[in-house]
Amino acid sequence: MTPSEGARAGTGRELEMLDSLLALGGLVLLRDSVEWEGRSLLKALVKKSALCGEQVHILGCEVSEEEFREGFDSDINNRLVYHDFFRDPLNWSKTEEAFPGGPLGALRAMCKRTDPVPVTIALDSLSWLLLRLPCTTLCQALHAVSHQDSCPGDSSSVGKVSVLGLLHEELHGPGPVGALSSLAQTEVTLGGTTGQASAHILCRRPRQRPTDQTQWFSILPDFSLDLQEGLSVESQPYSDPHIPPVDPTTHLTFNLHLSKKEREARDSLILPFQFSSEKQQALLRPRPGQATSHIFYEPDAYDDLDQEDPDDDLDI
Repeated sequence: MTPSEGARAGTGRELEMLDSLLALGGLVLLRDSVEWEGRSLLKALVKKSALCGEQVHILGCEVSEEEFREGFDSDINNRLVYHDFFRDPLNWSKTEEAFPGGPLGALRAMCKRTDPVPVTIALDSLSWLLLRLPCTTLCQALHAVSHQDSCPGDSSSVGKVSVLGLLHEELHGPGPVGALSSLAQTEVTLGGTTGQASAHILCRRPRQRPTDQTQWFSILPDFSLDLQEGLSVESQPYSDPHIPPVDPTTHLTFNLHLSKKEREARDSLILPFQFSSEKQQALLRPRPGQATSHIFYEPDAYDDLDQEDPDDDLDI
């Protein structure tokens, strides 16, 4: 393989991974840690969405606009709509372009869109919002935004919405993390070994079992992905590592399987309600010399033999 062919193959694998993260739409939850930061992957997804012609809105709360735009070329930066909540999160300066409700107001305003163009909303970060907003309020807003393209009874053609949420998992307890995880259509947990990052990708497709895979990668200075060939794990049915597998055959009061001796005994047993041909002949044809019985009936004085009025013996 020539270097150019290898580069094209690497680009194809990169697009395949990014497409798998954005294909389902809805909430894409990026869970990072102190050791493995996730903002670079968030910017790689933002770049991919911008190159696909989608409207890209950035809700910047944690870093400045200059820091977030750093590393993008001018073409990508011109396609981004940046909402700066880092300098003035409460809009004390009363600027006209700021949303009155802050980041939550921006999310709610995007719920009212009717544009058929696909939209990607990047939240940098969900942890900043969780530390300042009730978890239930934030979850309701995220659900409304990420599911507005699939509302039943809505005849308007609204484009696909993808919400990219960066979550610093170590800052929150299991309750908020679990609530956001239940909302996510795609969940990416960053990890790895020394010098090599990995992404554990969990996809929840409608009416299908969740699948997960692990992809090893590195992010280049221009926020392209360099995937490591041969280290990816194929998609498998998802099983929660925190829930031990349960054997349904334990603690039963009966056996589900029979031994060979027990099976032979069962097959040779004749049940009372099963009539063999010999038993039928014995019951239907009496043997010679077998005593027969007769029933003699003599009507009593109080017996009612009037079929027209069977209740005439009742003194009514």
